[in-house]
Amino acid sequence: MLIKRTKSLCPTCGRVLDADIVEEGGKVWLVRTCPEHGAYRGLYWSDVDMYRRFDAYERLGEGISNHQTTASPAGCPNDCGACENHRSTTLLANIDLTNRCNLNCDFCFANARACGYVYEPTFDQIVGMLSMLREEKPVPTPAVQFSGGEPTMRDDLPEIIRKAKELGMSQVQVATNGIRLAQDPDYAAQLKEAGLSTVYLHFDGVSRETNSKLASDRRAIENCAAIGLGVVLVPTVIKGRNDHEVGAIIKYAAEHIRVIRGVNFQPVAFTGAASEDDVKKERITIPELAERIEEQTDSVIKKDDFYPVPCVVPISELVEAYTGKPQITFTTHQHCGAATYVFVTDDGMVPVNRMVDVDAFFESIEKMAAKLAKGGSINKYMTLVEGVKDLYVSTRKAEQKNTGEFMKLIGKALVMQNFEALREFHWNALFIGTMHFMDTYNYDLDRVQRCCIHYATPDGRVIPFCTYNSGPVYREKVWKAFAQPGTDE
Repeated sequence: MLIKRTKSLCPTCGRVLDADIVEEGGKVWLVRTCPEHGAYRGLYWSDVDMYRRFDAYERLGEGISNHQTTASPAGCPNDCGACENHRSTTLLANIDLTNRCNLNCDFCFANARACGYVYEPTFDQIVGMLSMLREEKPVPTPAVQFSGGEPTMRDDLPEIIRKAKELGMSQVQVATNGIRLAQDPDYAAQLKEAGLSTVYLHFDGVSRETNSKLASDRRAIENCAAIGLGVVLVPTVIKGRNDHEVGAIIKYAAEHIRVIRGVNFQPVAFTGAASEDDVKKERITIPELAERIEEQTDSVIKKDDFYPVPCVVPISELVEAYTGKPQITFTTHQHCGAATYVFVTDDGMVPVNRMVDVDAFFESIEKMAAKLAKGGSINKYMTLVEGVKDLYVSTRKAEQKNTGEFMKLIGKALVMQNFEALREFHWNALFIGTMHFMDTYNYDLDRVQRCCIHYATPDGRVIPFCTYNSGPVYREKVWKAFAQPGTDE
């Protein structure tokens, strides 16, 4: 049964094709036909019921108003950048600091060590990219992740982090394999002192069979814990390789809650050399990942506890209606990712869904935002206070003793504009999320045009994550164009 029409890519030649998203056998498939290479059907989502539940949260954004790129006459994703066809602003920007790496992972997005040249933008080029991001309208980019290659191979990383903070980035992350953090206990302190918010640590499992650098990861986490630098674990999940340990990874994070802030699972994207057999054997979708988590946590965390990213849009709309200022809005495509929060208590893990009625919560927030936006009260403050009271009554789950504290924190944030309250909330909670980045086999142009995670490039563009890494492979084009002359690794 046809669900909708979109555009996709031929996995062989990369040309843009008309495509259908269809339901068959309880799953969702992406179907298209290349005139040269024939028909291809790729798995999109493994559970049509979850697909449709997430569909209800679709929210369209307005995009960047001062975009740096105009739409290509050849159509998306040709000549790609965040043009007028793009419907979301930059929530998180990635900047590749180098393509050098001290590992050689077979599933690397960047295929970094196989390049044969060195891409390493200058400090001034990096400042230019950061400045461009902070000049985005209507809302400057609030967060940046420095990636690569392995960004800790640059000796000037602390200075780069410091500059990002000076330019106004509220969140600065480093995506790393953790080797240098493990080897040099003082290095983590240098990065934190420079302004680093979070270490985004590649962490594929809790056994040596799934994680060859487990001992190094543990030392890196210990070194970060010693100085209070937060860590997010980032497992690349591959079916048949480490999907049997997703529950154990969450339990490991909960046991180290004083330093580990979250787990962000990344189902493998086949951006390098892969056969159709590899894809069929190793592909894991968001619903399958959620099922593994439910099974391996003995249903403490359930598949239905997960919500799509744009579910939080009503909170941004409420803050915007109250303050009169544009806010960052999470209008990414509803099928790009999923997330939940789990509170780690003396009695074990408690998903936020057990503490509040999440659907009722967002419905109440929407009503409050609509009332404020219509100017329904002369006194916005009193309207918000009354709304928070109603929020508590309509969404609390009385059987949970922690519900009151949770709602108190939400009230502080919304009424008092005390966003440190949400920081307090985060310290007592574990974020569990997943982003399924696309490849040529499951590429959906509709998702690309709603992407909120963008790469900044030295030539002044911001490029959606999945276009940068698959299809026309803009990463390779950018790296080659700005490679250091005469380099050959």
